[in-house]
Amino acid sequence: MALQKSGYRTALMGKYLNGYDPADPVAPGWDVWDAAGNAYAEFDYSLNQNGTPYYYGDAPDDYLTDVLSAKATSFIASSASSHKPFLLEVATFAPHAPYVPAPRYANAAADVQYAKNAAYDRPPVNPPPWLSQRKPLTPAQQADITSAYRKRVEADLAVDDMIGRVERELQAEGVARNTYIVFSSDNGLHMGEYRLEPGKQTAFDTDINVPLIVSGPHVPAGRTVPWLASNIDLAPTFEALAGLKIRKTIDGHSLAALWHGEQPAGWRQAILIEHHGPDDLPGDPDAQVNAQADPPSYEAVRTENALYVVYDNGYQEYYDTATDPLELDNIASQGVPPELRQALVALENCHNGVTCWAAAHLR
Repeated sequence: MALQKSGYRTALMGKYLNGYDPADPVAPGWDVWDAAGNAYAEFDYSLNQNGTPYYYGDAPDDYLTDVLSAKATSFIASSASSHKPFLLEVATFAPHAPYVPAPRYANAAADVQYAKNAAYDRPPVNPPPWLSQRKPLTPAQQADITSAYRKRVEADLAVDDMIGRVERELQAEGVARNTYIVFSSDNGLHMGEYRLEPGKQTAFDTDINVPLIVSGPHVPAGRTVPWLASNIDLAPTFEALAGLKIRKTIDGHSLAALWHGEQPAGWRQAILIEHHGPDDLPGDPDAQVNAQADPPSYEAVRTENALYVVYDNGYQEYYDTATDPLELDNIASQGVPPELRQALVALENCHNGVTCWAAAHLR
């Protein structure tokens, strides 16, 4: 909304929120609105197109990621011709379950194997109670994991096409040199790690560590930034890049300086992770069964070299990720560093941008 008020053309395309219905009103702050409801299957869905629902069927041209790709490039072209700055968010459903690829990519990854690491089909030492009774994955479960992974790869191929199409459109319209492209996600996915079938909701890095890939003006190519970032940082980052004044009360911190290769002074040292479960309500697209994880409620803090988790029942996990990057040895019984305990309490109880930024620094 802040960018729209400052003169930007704004567009949201694809997934908005779970529970959103295409008959619902257009959310404030957007000039162009092409939001879907439950469109995880990629076909037979409706899009709310600027306030009017339109139905898309099961023809190859109705594949949702491709529809969003066409709408995205059209928005870029119209924005460039109007000589106005723009913000475009394209939120694909792919590669979410049920992992439906574009017809042209069906079976394209039939021979791809899942890259297993040492956490695959292995529980951590001293696991929390909800994880402790897992049996080894059966051959059938492992085959299902491989199949799901292949379908996810196939679904992502259309996303890759979309990104390439957007980049080519930016070049064609002459605005590529002053446009940022930001690629990220809302969650990761474990697939066999810790003896869990494909799912999320845990505090392990498989679930919380998502890509944040950026290209644009003054962003050094091929550079990896080690500093901790969170999705709450995106809004203040976009506002900073637009030249807007950042409110002190806003959650998150601008990442613009980090993207431009600067070394931050006093950057955050801890990230809060929260989960309220079990999350198994029928009809919820993110509902899980026990085999996928479905942990009870917890609060956690992730630092550069540690993960500390406290469950509602008091059970704790502490992993030294510097020496145990796959989080396989829960050493909470040996003692948790007091700065992690303090950071978790502070982050749980802060209530605005200023106090939460202070809480994100270890003492």
